[in-house]
Amino acid sequence: MHPKHLSIAEFTYELPNERIAEYPVNPRDQSKLLCWENGLISEDIYANISDHLPENSLLIFNNTKVVEARLLFQKPTGGVIEIFCLEPHEQYTDITTALQQTGTVWWHCLVGGASKWKPGQVLQKNITTATGELLLEARYVEKKTGSFIIELSWRPADKSFAELLHLAGAIPLPPYIKRKAESPDNETYQTIYAKMDGSVAAPTAGLHFTNDIFAKLRSKNINTAYVTLHVGAGTFKPVKADVLEEHEMHAEFIDVSIETIRQLAETVSHHQVIPVGTTSMRTIESLYWLGVKASLGEPVNGLSQWEVYDLPVQDMDAAEALKQLIRWMELNKLQQLITKTQIIIAPGYKFRIAKGLVTNFHQPQSTLLLLIAALAGKNWKTIYQYALDHNFRFLSYGDGCLMLADRDKEF
Repeated sequence: MHPKHLSIAEFTYELPNERIAEYPVNPRDQSKLLCWENGLISEDIYANISDHLPENSLLIFNNTKVVEARLLFQKPTGGVIEIFCLEPHEQYTDITTALQQTGTVWWHCLVGGASKWKPGQVLQKNITTATGELLLEARYVEKKTGSFIIELSWRPADKSFAELLHLAGAIPLPPYIKRKAESPDNETYQTIYAKMDGSVAAPTAGLHFTNDIFAKLRSKNINTAYVTLHVGAGTFKPVKADVLEEHEMHAEFIDVSIETIRQLAETVSHHQVIPVGTTSMRTIESLYWLGVKASLGEPVNGLSQWEVYDLPVQDMDAAEALKQLIRWMELNKLQQLITKTQIIIAPGYKFRIAKGLVTNFHQPQSTLLLLIAALAGKNWKTIYQYALDHNFRFLSYGDGCLMLADRDKEF
């Protein structure tokens, strides 16, 4: 069956509110780890994850960094307007460029209390910094489907928008965490290897990893590599349509170096590639299809939701597809591949690069759960029921699992 014909009702389960983690485990590597391989389930903690990974495997991490994307403005009448910065306006080529803007920037935003804010009305916020006062202004430009376009400007104008958010904004905890962000969240809702500003949600599978874990990985000859996928708020968007074809998948920016693609190409034929998180999974699988497009002479300018299921080449060797992408980058003198992917991975999808996954437990009827079901098949129900029955904590600050495919299985 083509994934677009799937009924979302088949991908639900009962998640009690008390099983949703409001706070992380401290230290972070003491989170529980469910291990699933060849239909068997065992338990451990993340501190020991290296004991469950095959030697010489390659773990792929998403090094995106969560930005302080929530801005609160108080109107002269006392009402509060909340602006949640989703993604940059189309005039910017990528998130990094937009975050480097000084003085003014246009952004797609969600607005809490939008009915109290008239188009053209300017909101102001004074911020005290170590070097003096800073004035931030927000102007309502236009209402779009699913977001508002907001012009944000600040004086003095010497700081970048990334610096401005750090000074004026707050960490955007997921909507299912029913508390306000607290100062420890600035650290705990960030992976220890976060580097590239741009996400409005953490790649939560990586929150469990510590320097001690990385040392253990090295001692077992388990390699690591980094990609960047800037996580958008769409990752929390539930599938409200009855049939998946009617759901619009969120598109997200990816940024991958040619060195990382070369490392993948050298590894994929002989050793297991295991992404840490669904965002890393989407990124490396997208690289395969971008390589296929390069081999067909098609523009390598991103991936739409369903096109990977319809490309005329479906069986290219993974290493060859990556080599095709490398050739295209070399021809175009690119050291970094920066584009958008809207790929949706659901049951019926054939994995080309990933041979497993490290991930948290996801919401019912979400595209993230669909990705899990694509990897585990109907076993996802057994895995999730085990987690519910054995006191695993769910969602962003919760526990997680290591899912390894059958070593001899062809996806």
